[in-house]
Amino acid sequence: MTVLSCALALGCTEAPPQVPDAPVRTSPEPPAPVEAEPFEFESPGGMWVPRQIPEHADTLKKLGLEIDPKKLSDPMAHPLGAVISLGGCSASFVSADGLIVTNHHCVTGALQFNSTKEHNLLENGYVARTRADEKSIGPTGRVYVTQKFEDVTKQVNDGLEALPSDKARHDKVEERTKSLIAKCESARANVRCNLATYFGGAERLLITRLEIKDVRLVYAPHRGIGEFGGETDNWMWPRHTGDFSFYRAYVDPNGNPAPFAKTNVPYKPPHHLKLPTKPLSAGDLVFVAGYPGRTQRLHTAAETTEAVEWEYPLRIKFYRDAIVLLEDIGKTDPEAKIATAPRVFGLKNALKYFRGALEGLSAGGAATERSELENKLRQFVSSDPARQTKYGDVFQKLDAMSEARKKTRESDRSLTELTRLSLLLDAAVTIVRMANERAKENDSDRDPRFQKRNWQRLEQGQRRMQKSYNRAADQASLAFVAERASKLPKSLRPAALKAITGSADPSDKIIERAVSGLYQGTKLEDADLRVKLLTTAKPSELARSADSIIRLALKLVPMIEEREVRDDAVAGAMMLLRPKYTAALGEMKGSSLAPDANGTLRVSYGTVRGYRPQPDKPVYEPFTVLSEVIGKSTGKKPFNTPKKLLDAHSSAKFGPYVHEDLDEVPVNFLADLDITGGNSGSPTLNARGEVVGLAFDGNYEAMASDWLFMPSITRSIHVDIRYALWVLDAVDGAGHVLKELGVTPKFASGGAKTN
Repeated sequence: MTVLSCALALGCTEAPPQVPDAPVRTSPEPPAPVEAEPFEFESPGGMWVPRQIPEHADTLKKLGLEIDPKKLSDPMAHPLGAVISLGGCSASFVSADGLIVTNHHCVTGALQFNSTKEHNLLENGYVARTRADEKSIGPTGRVYVTQKFEDVTKQVNDGLEALPSDKARHDKVEERTKSLIAKCESARANVRCNLATYFGGAERLLITRLEIKDVRLVYAPHRGIGEFGGETDNWMWPRHTGDFSFYRAYVDPNGNPAPFAKTNVPYKPPHHLKLPTKPLSAGDLVFVAGYPGRTQRLHTAAETTEAVEWEYPLRIKFYRDAIVLLEDIGKTDPEAKIATAPRVFGLKNALKYFRGALEGLSAGGAATERSELENKLRQFVSSDPARQTKYGDVFQKLDAMSEARKKTRESDRSLTELTRLSLLLDAAVTIVRMANERAKENDSDRDPRFQKRNWQRLEQGQRRMQKSYNRAADQASLAFVAERASKLPKSLRPAALKAITGSADPSDKIIERAVSGLYQGTKLEDADLRVKLLTTAKPSELARSADSIIRLALKLVPMIEEREVRDDAVAGAMMLLRPKYTAALGEMKGSSLAPDANGTLRVSYGTVRGYRPQPDKPVYEPFTVLSEVIGKSTGKKPFNTPKKLLDAHSSAKFGPYVHEDLDEVPVNFLADLDITGGNSGSPTLNARGEVVGLAFDGNYEAMASDWLFMPSITRSIHVDIRYALWVLDAVDGAGHVLKELGVTPKFASGGAKTN
């Protein structure tokens, strides 16, 4: 028995079993078995819907799968039943008392919500020594537990082709979607239903999730562990980041989801993951199960070109400038720094992603490959009369739509910036739209975002916003996006710019003066007032308001709604075109396609494997180790390893967490499986379905993989569970967390405390 096969029963002390001497043979040696052909694995990529996993059963068995592949096709069975969504990140239950493990960067908002200048959890982390010390992550915190899937494709899609216009088609789908969701949520309390679209609308699933509303922070390491390397190492390999943290889900004493209350008790999940009984090594089969956000692999070549030539360069400049703006304010205002920390983190992550994706699409050749693939697809369709009839003029229509969108894309994008970056203006727009929608007699007639099912969430959002609002940062943000809009050619400037500044061609000074006046003339910085207006204001009352930002929102809402009408028409057209395009792709491929990621439960598989970043570069090894963390530590951000970790290392406090082959504590590892944004916090499972790590990043060389999976270089980056356990034990003394995970602490004292 290896060090870890006993220790990750963890902390067990019994001696390994004795192996008896081999018996003496008394008969001739049997003939040697015929050696099977070696299995050469190349990751197919794909974030597969669970029902598709049995199609890969033969490959999985050759890779060493030790459980029935059918278990990976049932979202409500173990192990997938333990995998949950946090509404932006993924996570999983790891104890019978609702303990949740996810990434450190996924709990940034919770740390910010609970931070003050005196107690900055963002920097120092947090350890709840008792259950009573576990901190609410705020009113908007959620855990979603998937409970049911229902195919509703026929109910939604019947008769769509016969409708008279693209907008009518969109509206009919919205009407049917709202009806299905209302029926789903009225059938059971405390559930959140959503209708997910696959292959552009060729398939539609109604998904029921239990919505847990009391989520608490249990543990987060020091920032020098959880974000070690910061933006310098983000998306890079080798990596040495302890990107893990723990939450706990709570329910009322009857076991029902309820808002935060001291009387609530830990949730008892139907399934939770267990730690590995065998050590993870290079070449091993691994899975990631989680809720990936968005990919564009089934998009057209024209959409890829638009990303390369317009959207991505625009985003890169926007993120870069916004980061400089907010960081400069934070340098002189500690409260602004805390308030904007999650936003700055997100902007930095996005900036590096889009830079790498653009590089991969252009210089890396991914966009060219996409164009070549589409040319083959067009030839495939045109070469057969039956296929020509089946897919019709889908390519020509898609091309025409792409050209049409170019006419308004600049002003539409600018309008979005103007109404989103300022939290206060966004709140005012929400208040005005809510008043208009609430005035409608029937809930079914309301915009889906403003139906009754969302009223509590909208109210909670206004209260949660208070922890992220800072006047200096918000005012500067609005001035920043107004200045960006003013630099567009006059014909492309959104009408919103004049509404904000009073001029269609404002100078920077005019913008600064106008924005300053808006913030001087508003009372919306009061959270109670925002909530009151959100929940009670009538359109007629808002029309008489003297509040400067409310009056601005009244001007902007019609512009926003006009843009949404255009967007709806495009969506309605794509409901017919995208399914045909993806069906043609599937027919040409001749095998199953993985649908683009859409925030629903997916499974991806591969092996622990390094890669060669460039043809003339050495191969990267698949594991990093603790001594490399020490070697990179400088005492200054982003390599400011806390003293307690350095001390644990210098004292050789390694215990049962050492990788036998590496003779060190492993920190991060690579796999050739397929993930994207939203997979952050996803559990990484071994061939037995045991949690061996957490997915938290991808590699820079393959950032264009959201458009095209490249098996030779696309890698996911994971924090090794052994590093997480070592930090809990030797660094932070969180013995009670270890015991709840089924681990006997080697260095930490004390057991689990429940009071």
